[in-house]
Amino acid sequence: MSIRVSIIEDDAALRKAILERIDGDRRFEIVSDYASAEAAMKQLPQDQPDVVLSDINLPGMSGIDCVRNLKPQMPKTQFVMLTVYEDSERIFQALTAGATGYLVKRASRSELLDAIVSVHRGESPMSSGIARKIVASFQRTESAEADKLSPREKQVIELLAQGFLYKEIADQLQLSIPTVNGYIRSIYEKLQVHSRSQAVAKFLRI
Repeated sequence: MSIRVSIIEDDAALRKAILERIDGDRRFEIVSDYASAEAAMKQLPQDQPDVVLSDINLPGMSGIDCVRNLKPQMPKTQFVMLTVYEDSERIFQALTAGATGYLVKRASRSELLDAIVSVHRGESPMSSGIARKIVASFQRTESAEADKLSPREKQVIELLAQGFLYKEIADQLQLSIPTVNGYIRSIYEKLQVHSRSQAVAKFLRI
């Protein structure tokens, strides 16, 4: 079954370019595209896409606010932010809003298509530069929220932030998958969050 994709991008030429990158690959079905957050807000819940690619710097309502409003209505839909920005503040704003992935607009066609596939199967795709920023943030500082977590829970959430799947985390830390699930439930409870992206965003503050 094809992965249903919608796009939110105000630049008509760039929106067309993104569509052309995806079009023709039988793994995907483009179900809609919008030039503004306001237009997307009205129709996206009815479109029922699996993955939404959204610009951040939209006219009027920002892409971050759009995701923040749409995610509660579309909990099964994965949002990937496409942006020219790589600054950490926007990364965490997007994660807090409910985005699962974050890619720079200059990402290659293969990077974009791989990101759609990976986010659909539960991973958190990020451009390499963004991933490095997240890793660097751990080395600089942790939020007060980190004090609530045990050393092992910190290891788990650091791997979550880098996009590892639960099985990969289990392999990395030489734990069983049920044990990893237990740590993640504990992390959610301690941080008072309900999703991977909210946990990472709350844990990491720069």
